[in-house]
Amino acid sequence: MSKHLIDLQNISKSYGSNLVLDEMNLYIRENEFLTLLGPSGCGKTTTLRIIGGFESPDVGKVIFDGEDITRLAPNKRQLNTVFQQYALFSHMTIADNIAFGLKIKKKSKAYIDDKIKYALKLVNLEGYGSRYPDSLSGGQKQRIAIARAIVNEPKVLLLDEPLGALDLKLRQDMQYELIRLKKELGITFIYVTHDQEEALTMSDTIVVMNQGYIQQIGTPEMIYNEPENAFVADFIGDSNIISSTMIRDELVEILGVKFPCVDKDFGENKPVDVVIRPEDVEMVKIPEEITDEEIASENNPAKYGRIQGVVTHLIFKGVHYEMEVMANGFEWLVHSTSLFPIGQKVGINVDPFNIQIMNKPESEDEEAVAIEE
Repeated sequence: MSKHLIDLQNISKSYGSNLVLDEMNLYIRENEFLTLLGPSGCGKTTTLRIIGGFESPDVGKVIFDGEDITRLAPNKRQLNTVFQQYALFSHMTIADNIAFGLKIKKKSKAYIDDKIKYALKLVNLEGYGSRYPDSLSGGQKQRIAIARAIVNEPKVLLLDEPLGALDLKLRQDMQYELIRLKKELGITFIYVTHDQEEALTMSDTIVVMNQGYIQQIGTPEMIYNEPENAFVADFIGDSNIISSTMIRDELVEILGVKFPCVDKDFGENKPVDVVIRPEDVEMVKIPEEITDEEIASENNPAKYGRIQGVVTHLIFKGVHYEMEVMANGFEWLVHSTSLFPIGQKVGINVDPFNIQIMNKPESEDEEAVAIEE
């Protein structure tokens, strides 16, 4: 297990009367790709700026490799930042842009030349040293900004929504480039984004934030498949979030119908929230001639679905169909590779392992923090 490189201890930060971070605690491991994910105003960029030294916390400490760096200037920290707007010097060549930090450190010309070649090769832009930023595409500019950061050999690379200005195809290409760079460089990446797909694609660890609080910490798979609360479930991908009742261990009542599940220790007859991902909703077609009485008398509850409804909307998404099904007063979102036309009567089943049970929050700001050692 990698050691903790950065520890944020009881960090609070306000701008006037606006509390942005409230007693935040977070550790970041060496060689980890950690993403701070959340909506605008959740505190993720402020967290990054505090790590980078561009902001100071009102309360709390920033510990870097065992040393308190809370009040240390940004240029004294072993990290570099890549911003969304690149911040390249338009009057300088690409080589001079990359060399800028090294010249300030008074490195030798031979050392700088070697580093420029190394960095351009690393970002797949060999031979671009004599060109100027205005001649580059958005994706190429972003690669140069990253090259300029990595030649300084930081222990940590901070990336503040660096792909936000790129179009979809370039953004996807750069995601894979960043994954490759992380593996080749062996340094810690701390990445800020509001894009769930970016976070799920690139991260070792995702920190979901909202209103200055950490809502959940975990691997992409954990965040997606086992959300801690309704905010996380709704923010990370599409979800059906349904107010339900936990009858007892391994049995939950959803929209008046009992479903077997695998969760335990929620109590008996307790109000809960249920999360079911659209791709986990299983549908069966119900022939028009089948009556409600025949469905009710069927010994096998899965044959015609535990809940019956009608398809109300249909969109073809390329890899699947996206459908809405009105059933028991709830509009279900369903993703399926099988086509169910609008107006089709269907039954809904869900595998017990795909029903995620969550406690209902006691308040809007209730923290649900799951830190995995």
